[in-house]
Amino acid sequence: MGYRSVAGEAFAEKVIERSRFLGYARHVESEEEARAALAEICALHPLATHVCYAFIADKAGNLQRFSDAGEPQGTAGMPILGVLKAQELKETLVAVVRYFGGIKLGAGGLARAYAGCASAALAEAKICDFEMCMEMALSVDYPDVNAAMRFLEGREILRKNFAERAEFVVAVKESEAENFMARAQDFFNGKIQISLGRRYYFPFAAEE
Repeated sequence: MGYRSVAGEAFAEKVIERSRFLGYARHVESEEEARAALAEICALHPLATHVCYAFIADKAGNLQRFSDAGEPQGTAGMPILGVLKAQELKETLVAVVRYFGGIKLGAGGLARAYAGCASAALAEAKICDFEMCMEMALSVDYPDVNAAMRFLEGREILRKNFAERAEFVVAVKESEAENFMARAQDFFNGKIQISLGRRYYFPFAAEE
């Protein structure tokens, strides 16, 4: 069973009634990793008025945490968490740093500001479908390198090795592995060697 998350990190900034809101989105795979990322963000902004956040740190969506970090209850952490849940994201942290600009926004204004900055950060993020993959190494003779590149067009090549033969390592969705190997053998008329590697969750580009 796969899940949707962000790959890597993303950042966005909004200015609302002279307050600066800085949104950070990160992929995290545990509560410990989320807490460490939060510590890094706080260290970047020692003079910030608030560092509010929410994260869902597991694949199933059960490990949820949020904090208003001194803002009125329910105006920051919950709106950020709501954005994560609305986009069905797992293993994702969003932190929003606020530098107070002197104008109070009210409860509704704060909730909209934090949710809006969280959405802006996620809009800058690379959203991926993390699915169980099978890593495969495709080995071909050098005259078939161009053909291999055509066959793999549109796929992310994880590694290339050039020794006695040319080898291309790719991640293939486990559900598509058997079909992929059959197509590869057919494409190269059996003149290809395929070695199976490790299984793990891989960030494939999200399908709309």
